[in-house]
Amino acid sequence: MRSELVFGAMTHVSNRFLLTKLAARAIRKLHRPNTRIQETMNDVLVRFRHADPRAGVPDTGGVRPFRRAA
Repeated sequence: MRSELVFGAMTHVSNRFLLTKLAARAIRKLHRPNTRIQETMNDVLVRFRHADPRAGVPDTGGVRPFRRAA
């Protein structure tokens, strides 16, 4: 079931909104024509279970938030 795949993918990404955003990006990149999107989604969630999907995302540690005007 897909819920098992989602909970397995959440071992690396605890924020469900970030997981959804990363999965949507991966699905768009990995989807092949003439295949079901559901199958691509299941494949992405299986991949997320075994590897951290944030590993390829550059670190934004040097970014500072804007100071609010007084």
